[in-house]
Amino acid sequence: MGDGQDQRSRGVTRRTLLVGGATALAGAAVAGSARPAVAASAASFSVDDADVRSALRVLGKRALRHPGSRPAPHLPPGTDTMPEIEHIVVLMMENHSYDNFLGMLGRGKGQTPRGDGFTIGKNGKPTATNPRPDGRTQHAFRMPTTCQLHQRPSNEWTSSHVQLNNGRMDGFVTAPVSPTIPLLNGPVAMGYWTERDLPFTYDLASHFPICDRFFCSLLGATHANRRFLIAGTSAGMVGDVETNLSEASSDVALALPPNGTIFDRLTQYGISWTDYCADWPLGATAELYPVNDVLTLVQKKPLDAFVTDAAAGTLPAFSLIDPDFGTQSQENPQNIVVGEKLMQEVVEAIGRSPAWHKTILFLTYDEHGGYYDHVPPPVALAPDLIPPLVKPHEKVYDGFKRYGFRVPTIVVSPYAKKNHVSSKVHDFGSILAFVERKWNLGAMTYRDANANDLTDCLDLKAMRRREPTFPKLPKMRNANFRPATLKCSTTGPGQIPPKNSISGRRTSSG
Repeated sequence: MGDGQDQRSRGVTRRTLLVGGATALAGAAVAGSARPAVAASAASFSVDDADVRSALRVLGKRALRHPGSRPAPHLPPGTDTMPEIEHIVVLMMENHSYDNFLGMLGRGKGQTPRGDGFTIGKNGKPTATNPRPDGRTQHAFRMPTTCQLHQRPSNEWTSSHVQLNNGRMDGFVTAPVSPTIPLLNGPVAMGYWTERDLPFTYDLASHFPICDRFFCSLLGATHANRRFLIAGTSAGMVGDVETNLSEASSDVALALPPNGTIFDRLTQYGISWTDYCADWPLGATAELYPVNDVLTLVQKKPLDAFVTDAAAGTLPAFSLIDPDFGTQSQENPQNIVVGEKLMQEVVEAIGRSPAWHKTILFLTYDEHGGYYDHVPPPVALAPDLIPPLVKPHEKVYDGFKRYGFRVPTIVVSPYAKKNHVSSKVHDFGSILAFVERKWNLGAMTYRDANANDLTDCLDLKAMRRREPTFPKLPKMRNANFRPATLKCSTTGPGQIPPKNSISGRRTSSG
């Protein structure tokens, strides 16, 4: 599953931990240096609270579930309530918003729009715009190549909130890369790709259910969102491990989730799991909470082993796939075709597996990467009582009572609903909720306890009849991994933004 390409210098990405960082954190936790997060009090969360009621309305719910509660209270924990699905696989890529990757889905000439993407003008181009700092208007534009700028748009806490701008969604170009660095996101934030750039992704999203209201879990960076994926909380983190460590705020990096992680739950009830990762411990999402260090060492496997295990029909009950975060995750400044090739390999490995008829894949992205999206993230349930641990010069904003921006999410399963677009509100707690529903596990936080569990993407009647809606994986177009698209990995991403994507006149101060 390696890409075989010598990309530009990989350097240190937002996802890469400091050398030895994960192991050091784990050692500190074992030694008692970590300060366990304070557990949330159920009495502090009530439907009588206006914020709670608002968040439940967003989810289409009235009743509030508490941490520790099970989806089926009358059944013992560990009960398999969905025996038709034996293998759950999660592939989380990096740093792209819904509009950035899927905004043009079904919006080509003669096509039927699919999902809530771009509004298309009479000229056949998206109508989306954002103001530039010089007074001119930056229009959304198709990226000239499949490569990305080294000067990436920002996904950091402050930058994301400036991009949101109280729901106006007009700060993507002018948001600061960092509160302490005099650089702006710039016009690259308004770039997007199309079916011509991502043929496999678009084909997959045309066959299987997509979620056009799937938000990342907070308006922050990679590690914080990946912590939500495995524990339903970031334990106060809003950025990345190395950022917190370098600024002497290591308490948040060492903090433990109040009620453990999904791996703790699975292990407790004898449910098998594996983190297939290209680089352990630096590239293992399971390691983002140091308490998992020893456990993950036993449960981790090389990334290539996923294809082997899928072919043998020996995938564990739960698989988390961590790509090579320097070349395959689609984060800046990577060439996105390398990651698309990995996605195709994972999907086809599942499709060829003798266990295809009893497997489900959740394909998603950890956050928006600073790229534009037009849908304001709604209010959310705070997962617990732990506040955002921000730097001295940063604001708390809504805390964890708001989702992050939308991210592309596709549900691949033999029991998936055909031609389905889910517009229910989901976040990474929804993946946890699905796992918890299947094995009737107690929720870890308020976020996963109340999340919509993604079963609206499945034909549950067909599943109970064991009559797959997709008896076989459909034949799909190949990823755009070819010499022409790989060329920009050495020649550069082209002119960003194109000259014809800017309108208006400069202001006198611009």
